[in-house]
Amino acid sequence: MDLLYQTHSPYARKVLVFAHEAGLAAQLCVIHHETSPTNRNDQVFAVNPLGKVPVLVLADGEAIFDSVVICDYLETLNRHAALIPAAGARRRAALRMQAVAQGMCEAGIGLRWDTSRRPEHLRYPALAEGMKTKLIESYDYLEQATELDEPLHVGHIAVATALDWLAFRNLPDFETGRPRLSKWFREFLQRPSMQATQYDGETHD
Repeated sequence: MDLLYQTHSPYARKVLVFAHEAGLAAQLCVIHHETSPTNRNDQVFAVNPLGKVPVLVLADGEAIFDSVVICDYLETLNRHAALIPAAGARRRAALRMQAVAQGMCEAGIGLRWDTSRRPEHLRYPALAEGMKTKLIESYDYLEQATELDEPLHVGHIAVATALDWLAFRNLPDFETGRPRLSKWFREFLQRPSMQATQYDGETHD
């Protein structure tokens, strides 16, 4: 399977960490692609009409996107402990954590657009402040989340890769004043799946 990837995408990294934790990383051919809304990548558009990575291309040519859908597919191949619980409260908790992580990434991307990526005269400070608020509220939510103490699932992977991306991009700090979240994050960073997939590179708009 080909994984169209980006070394500085939190969504792509989530998929690759998931694959490592599911024992499937060796089945993937990881191919880095630069993408941006202002920098078209025709190879990515050929398999995803949104022009975004990650995309998982199966042996028969079927393309699966986005990260949530790819992880759901990889879970069907997972022969290790389930990373997406099948039903009940634990499934809801895992998917809820994943949703928080997705939202943090979206807010972080939005904040970067209006603080560094967009030409200065086009930036909207009120929108940037709104994105920052979403991040701070999410950090506080995670500090209290009992889900952090559960056995490993997709929510943990999504949150860890999102937080590490926020740190990588020097976005609002999530560790100061949140000892529980900070301890959990620092411990999660030591997992082999995280060590093997560290962020690298800059966005090319």
